[in-house]
Amino acid sequence: MGAVCVVGSLNIDLVTTVARHPGPGETVHGNGLRRLPGGKGANQALAAARARATTALCGRIGADGVDYRDGLAARGVDCAGVLAVPDTASGHALIAVDEHGENTIIVIPDANAVLTAVEVDRHAAAIAGADVVLLQLEIPLPAVVRAAELARAAGVRVMLNPSPWTVPPAALLAVADPLVVNEHEASELPPGVAGSVCVTLGAAGARWAGLAVPAPAGDVVDTTGAGDSFTGALAAALAAGADRSAALRSAVAAGTAACGWLGAQGWEL
Repeated sequence: MGAVCVVGSLNIDLVTTVARHPGPGETVHGNGLRRLPGGKGANQALAAARARATTALCGRIGADGVDYRDGLAARGVDCAGVLAVPDTASGHALIAVDEHGENTIIVIPDANAVLTAVEVDRHAAAIAGADVVLLQLEIPLPAVVRAAELARAAGVRVMLNPSPWTVPPAALLAVADPLVVNEHEASELPPGVAGSVCVTLGAAGARWAGLAVPAPAGDVVDTTGAGDSFTGALAAALAAGADRSAALRSAVAAGTAACGWLGAQGWEL
């Protein structure tokens, strides 16, 4: 069992289902509204914990997110580093899921934006104590860079999932091992990027450094959070010392399983 420290976001997801997604300027009917836990940092932390890693999450919530933090802690995530920000709402995501399980998402950062580079320094001990530090881009970029710097200074492996997508700065690309991207994102990486790139392929599975693992068949209820489940499980496997092949198989299985429930994490606030 290894240790994973996730520095990232927590969002409250407001989810509805639609027969199809609207076009520009079009209105469609939604079916119900559910309040679900989300945010790429928290999604990946819970996935790592479910994969049996000792998992710490460092992030920020509003006063409306205290129950969320307690729920994550009850599910095995160390949330000592999840601090409430006074007079600020928790991050939110507005999600519509169509009848094929495909989603559209609008993210509102709110408390996540408070996790600055200076704030990340408060979590230096948790970062240094991990086997893998896992990062995404739903918190301010300087905070992500600072977390990577602290990890590297402590000799800790850095994983980066650059989502929402933007080409990461060279300093992050140089230390990510691996960088976890989808096919579209992989095509936009600059030439000569470091070779440790793990590419998710949706229903086709994933590939990493010449290894390819197909996804098992499964019913698709909602693809929200499938990539996060993949990434968190991959981090857990690597933290435990698994080789690339075993880690990739574990991650693909976790990502496939996540398509079988509504929402990113499979529980409701």
